Amino acid sequence: MSDQSDINLPPAPRNAAGVTPPADPLPPASQAPVEGEAPVAVEAASVEPPAQPAPYTPRPDFGSSSAPAYQRPDDSVWQHTWRVFSARIRSLSDQVGRRLTQRTLKIGVSARIFHPESGAKGLQAKTLQYLEESIAQWVMSRDVLVFMIPTVNTNGMLHPSKIRLRDYAKHLDGLVLQGGADVAPQTYSRTATRPEWIGDSARDMYELELLHEFIEAGKPVLGICRGCQLINVAFGGTLYQDIATDVPEANPHVHETYDNHRHRIQFPAGSSLGALFSTHKAPLVNSIHHQAVRDLGRDLIIEAVSEGDNIVEAVRHTKSRFVMGLQWHPEFHRAGGADLLDCTPILDNFLRAARETRF
Repeated sequence: MSDQSDINLPPAPRNAAGVTPPADPLPPASQAPVEGEAPVAVEAASVEPPAQPAPYTPRPDFGSSSAPAYQRPDDSVWQHTWRVFSARIRSLSDQVGRRLTQRTLKIGVSARIFHPESGAKGLQAKTLQYLEESIAQWVMSRDVLVFMIPTVNTNGMLHPSKIRLRDYAKHLDGLVLQGGADVAPQTYSRTATRPEWIGDSARDMYELELLHEFIEAGKPVLGICRGCQLINVAFGGTLYQDIATDVPEANPHVHETYDNHRHRIQFPAGSSLGALFSTHKAPLVNSIHHQAVRDLGRDLIIEAVSEGDNIVEAVRHTKSRFVMGLQWHPEFHRAGGADLLDCTPILDNFLRAARETRF
């Protein structure tokens, strides 16, 4: 059988004579150069290797339950949870610590009260509540805020309010009872022996309630002069209505020179003030009072007495974090001269207690 595999191929091209030209032979691998011609260098065709695919890098599968690469291989779910919980607790404790140590203290000061004068006009015909400048400046010298606490009247006819003194004790960090008018003898169940010693019973009731609320709230209290006497009365103690009358042998404790009058004090054994002022054997303080502690109230101890006559000059409540009364006026000391006792350490102890009990 003849081979007909090319039966369907197109006819080969022919020249003008009708003869099919022979196919071009394959060029030899090397060919001698023709005489008279320069040899031609034959370059081999350069063949590039095929491009290699980029290595496969798996992308993180955030929906996968497998642990991330940064986590330790031996880390359990509970260990990781505990560390997250511990970090959160540390963060919260740091925030609380900053609040405890950095928030400015807010100290309340009781108001002095001016009662209307009969027949007067203008301000003298009004009830005034005010703050003596020196006490505010003394407390603010330690970079704290001072607020005067007014009396409250929930049953007032003109301006009734639901605000109570308890609300001040809740929102303020400490209380200073400033000096002023006598404590009324009727407040400690006595009768005034002279009309001029009847005191201010209205202010007594206001300050006793204020003192009670701050003590109930666990907040510190510092009483100055009248404030010291009121602390004693609040715990059931009594007062000398007039030192010169009731204790004739006592040294003068009030003088027309007012805060320029002074005497020395002593600290009994075990006194916290004695430990605070251990380098002061007989410090000098001002003396601007004609009343003084007579019978000591319950749970109170004597912190200082005047030299020579043992009149009580400072008391402290033993059942409280800080409730102390000073019979002298520490806010007048710096202006009075360098020889007077610098009472800044007492103020600092009071403010430290305020920071520690602010919640």
